[in-house]
Amino acid sequence: MTFVPEPLDPDDDRPPYEQVASSLGAAIRTRRIAPGEKLPSHKELTDRYGFARATIQRALRDLEDEGLVVSRKGSGVYVRNRTERPSGLRPYVEQAFSRDQVTIDFAGFSSETLHGALQEPLDKIRVGRLTPQSITMRILVPDMSVPQAAPVRMEGGGDDQRLRDRMRDIMVSYTRSIRDAFAELKHLGLVAETRIQVRVHSGTPFFKLYVINGQDAFFGYYPIRPNKVVAQGETIEIYDLVGKDTVLFHHSINDGESSSGAQQVQQAGMWFDSVWETIARDFDLDAH
Repeated sequence: MTFVPEPLDPDDDRPPYEQVASSLGAAIRTRRIAPGEKLPSHKELTDRYGFARATIQRALRDLEDEGLVVSRKGSGVYVRNRTERPSGLRPYVEQAFSRDQVTIDFAGFSSETLHGALQEPLDKIRVGRLTPQSITMRILVPDMSVPQAAPVRMEGGGDDQRLRDRMRDIMVSYTRSIRDAFAELKHLGLVAETRIQVRVHSGTPFFKLYVINGQDAFFGYYPIRPNKVVAQGETIEIYDLVGKDTVLFHHSINDGESSSGAQQVQQAGMWFDSVWETIARDFDLDAH
């Protein structure tokens, strides 16, 4: 075992087990500890991190709950092969912001999940724990000024402009918040360059896609579910795209140049660029 952990941040005020879990998780995601590889023993991790055995055990349990590692009785703790398993987005987004140049492409319905995943990295940039030099983000969402396959009224599956207006307002709210947060970082001199672009297209997105730093792709499907919403003061029963708890599948170029994971990332980037550069149109967040 050649893994040597990065020094922990002395100003990190998180509980020790969270610091250890974060350090090991980052090493796993960047393939410093490879899929299928055995982690150092509890004693070795205790010696390397300088924390009690109970702290190491708690950190490993958290990594196992996250699906990054698996414990094999009598054998040890091993890194899972993640390329075909559901995966959490947030840790990878945070890891992306540890680089000087950050790029995130998102295609989906409202960018709500992206907004949530960005909050912790934003907080860490504000306090100087993450220091990217440039951030470029492209957000590709549907044009809600035209009828969509969903959301629609449950009765007869009919289009209702009130539903589209509601979804447009949700999208604008989250994307404005993302744009304004990064503009603030630039204004404060915390990030030298930030560029957040939003484009719309006429198709209904039945999946969400993230491409992070051109190295990791996350893909998940939106199921259609019955729902009740209030639009312009009226409660309406609808068929809705539900994405908040969508399972995301992770693919990485770190799986190897000829691996299916690397090909998935390449194809995801190609698909995003093809839509962005052809049928997508610029969307002015301040005009709505």
